[in-house]
Amino acid sequence: MSSFLSQYGLRIRTKEFESVSWDEFKSLLSGMGPETPLGRMVAIRSETDKDVINNFNKDQKRIYDAWRNRKAESMAPDTYDQEMKALEQRFAQLCR
Repeated sequence: MSSFLSQYGLRIRTKEFESVSWDEFKSLLSGMGPETPLGRMVAIRSETDKDVINNFNKDQKRIYDAWRNRKAESMAPDTYDQEMKALEQRFAQLCR
């Protein structure tokens, strides 16, 4: 919720926001910048640089580990690798 408010000035738990179509919502979500809380979470989850990961603070490490563990438990190794590459590519596009 805070990411939508900080980036777009939109409160998503309002009657006004209920009229937003699913396609519009997906567009807003995919355009979320890296400076928002959601963008920072995506950056933590998709980080691949071991030096950066080793320097994560306690909360960043918790977010990173929880995401990896959850995703790893529910998918095959090949699928996991493909999904992580796609997420990393998408985030790189958002940061341009």
